[in-house]
Amino acid sequence: MIAFGPVPSRRLGHSLGVNNIPPKFCTYSCIYCQIGRTIHKENERREFYKIDEIIEDVEKKVKEARKRGEEIDYLTFVPDGEPTLDINIGREIEALQSLGIKIAVITNASLIWKKDVRDDLHEADWVSLKVDAVSKDIWQRVDRPHKLLSLEKILEGMIKFSEIFEGELTTETMLIKGINGKYEEIEKIASFLTKMKPYKSYISIPTRPPAEKWAMPANESIINMAFQLFDKRGIDVEYLIGYEGNAFAFTGNIEDDLLSITSVHPMREEGVKELLKKADANWKVVEKLIKEDKLIELEYQKNKYYMRKIQKLI
Repeated sequence: MIAFGPVPSRRLGHSLGVNNIPPKFCTYSCIYCQIGRTIHKENERREFYKIDEIIEDVEKKVKEARKRGEEIDYLTFVPDGEPTLDINIGREIEALQSLGIKIAVITNASLIWKKDVRDDLHEADWVSLKVDAVSKDIWQRVDRPHKLLSLEKILEGMIKFSEIFEGELTTETMLIKGINGKYEEIEKIASFLTKMKPYKSYISIPTRPPAEKWAMPANESIINMAFQLFDKRGIDVEYLIGYEGNAFAFTGNIEDDLLSITSVHPMREEGVKELLKKADANWKVVEKLIKEDKLIELEYQKNKYYMRKIQKLI
């Protein structure tokens, strides 16, 4: 199956996926990958499917979705491996533009140091680059890259791409307990992102069973600290810790609204009080959510923050 969906996406609304890489060909074997360990670790680009095969399957899926009245906000290259290993991805993006739907690519950025990859991704409307670490030892522990890849070249490639890309450039940083969730590394990541100047940066944690059972999500205090460090640098930052279907929903129900907002942004105490006031509600709502283990209270630099409780992996 090449085209799938549309599925709800926390970042892209209704996304129709393009699975342009068979499982599991990748440049990394990330400890948190929801698809499991990489079977074929590669770093050379090649053809996996014929271009016509991909285009025809996507066009068919789009036609079926439109016939059922389903919305499609993006066609998203999000395969069972690293999408830029596909040497034809640039031509595929160009061909799919005729459908009149924005095109997104979610990549681990491991091949962004190659000019042809940057040229291919330049044709997309929205691109997400992975920035799990900027220190070599931590990068190797979290992402377990192909032995011929160089983190220094990858970081340089990200900067070069950010200078030419005309669409929405985003980044994602997956925080893993005890590995890349320490203050020093998060500070280094934030410093690097200020050079990239992405449209938005996402802080995420594993929300599905990871490749390695011991790869556990960083706790709420670490996630909140990362948010504050990014925010202090002027980075437009959001969480990716909620479930796909309702993380950004605004329902008019104060409990749902609080949980939705704090899945994406930590809220300071005064912000919560203002929201409660608008909803004609009182602080008992917050106390109830904390008691039910749905909301958590944190402190950072003498300010109180509230964020959604991280759900256990299932």
